[in-house]
Amino acid sequence: MGREKTYSEFLCSSALSSKSILCFGLDPVLEKIPESVAGDITERITGYFSQIIDATLIPPNPSISALKPNIAYFAQYGFEGLLALEQLMGKYRGKLPIILDAKRGDIGSSSDAYAREAFGVWDADAVTVSPYMGKDSLQPFLNYCQSPENRGVYVLCRTSNQGAKDFQSLYTEDGKNRVFLEVADKIAKWGSDGTGAVVGATDTEELEKICWILYDSGKKLPLLIPGVGAQGGSASEVAKVLRTVSAADLPLHRINSSSAISYAYQKAQTDDFVHAALDEIGKLNREIGKIA
Repeated sequence: MGREKTYSEFLCSSALSSKSILCFGLDPVLEKIPESVAGDITERITGYFSQIIDATLIPPNPSISALKPNIAYFAQYGFEGLLALEQLMGKYRGKLPIILDAKRGDIGSSSDAYAREAFGVWDADAVTVSPYMGKDSLQPFLNYCQSPENRGVYVLCRTSNQGAKDFQSLYTEDGKNRVFLEVADKIAKWGSDGTGAVVGATDTEELEKICWILYDSGKKLPLLIPGVGAQGGSASEVAKVLRTVSAADLPLHRINSSSAISYAYQKAQTDDFVHAALDEIGKLNREIGKIA
């Protein structure tokens, strides 16, 4: 089913109502889920993450404004893990923007099948994709940004992992541009409202360059910014860059934190995983600052 609101509208309304641009990445690791959460694999995953997410929806608890389930973390547990993904997405669909972190990208016909999976089977609000194979590999996803579907597509642009420099930082043939900036240019040209970019939080200078390219397009192109927390990125520094480029567009973007929220109880050395997660969410929201 399509969406009445455009994806950009859904992002902004969710951010303004929750007073947050924090995205909670769902990366289940059974060994890190306390034994107090009982049941089979499906029940343990859904029970654990539901308790944390439900708590964020109760005022005045610290809030989030998107969910980013990484399909690989669910699929590693087979059909029981995928059933947990289905149940979590079903429970929160319509309440929060749900970004399926799948990083799909293949030849056109295969990408068409992947797009049908993301938006038809999983009914995600948005999906992450890889641009490596070019426009024909992205187009089946980009088509879903149009009405009546109104979905979102985040294209990997500058990721936060150490190996990103192996390809993304290389110069193009004319020596004038780096590959990740060329990708940003293509996103700005090819995308419509709701098409965005995945840009890591670990290099704010590169983040700002990408922000300006997308802003200058005149389109509503959201950023998904991982790398905060466990990977060392600073939520406050990222928010500063976003405000420098366009404070008015701040509700369009999402700063993601995954394991730092999910397993905050381990760092806090407490059994109360829900309150430990809420404390981490509150800390990140304070670092980001006021949304509007």
